[in-house]
Amino acid sequence: MSELVSALLSHRTKNRASGRAFKQLQASFPTWEAVRDAPTAAVEKAIAPCTWPEQKAPRLQQVLRLVGGYTQNQWSLDFLQDLPVDAARAWLEDLPGVGPKTSAAVLCFSTLRMRALPVDSHHHRVAQRVGLISHKIAVGPSHDELAALLPEEWTAQQVYDHHEVFMLHGQKCCHYRRPECDRCSIQTLCNYRQASL
Repeated sequence: MSELVSALLSHRTKNRASGRAFKQLQASFPTWEAVRDAPTAAVEKAIAPCTWPEQKAPRLQQVLRLVGGYTQNQWSLDFLQDLPVDAARAWLEDLPGVGPKTSAAVLCFSTLRMRALPVDSHHHRVAQRVGLISHKIAVGPSHDELAALLPEEWTAQQVYDHHEVFMLHGQKCCHYRRPECDRCSIQTLCNYRQASL
């Protein structure tokens, strides 16, 4: 549950701000049930560091009502481990505000540790530049295309590591503006770099 809540708070928000919002939420309310049942204004105040708290507070409470109803207020998503990854992602994506990145993040980053590939903007940019996916494909649809390229024998940990490497490369070298191609360790494999020579 913590990973799901954290992911919902992180939409269009820098990690530092969403982390602060999550910590404030936990400090303000002792349980997920308390967050669900609190006045929405109190939840909004607790998550104020994140972007659009006025939209995220009621959505978070709606998600908590749905999950609490399904799990009989057990506040655990462990039942998703018994499902195939696609079915677990579909269940999550039926929740309001949960798309492909969030569903994959919940399955991959949480204690569930399932073989789901989250694609953030950095991962997406690197994949486009090296030619793994078309420049025309958006982040959402790219999840299926990039997941299909993963070796079948990879474990959930290897999928997680792959995501981390692509994300960090996008953050530290392959920037949106002015990528540092001269110091890139994969420049000979990169379509973007080869086209600029």
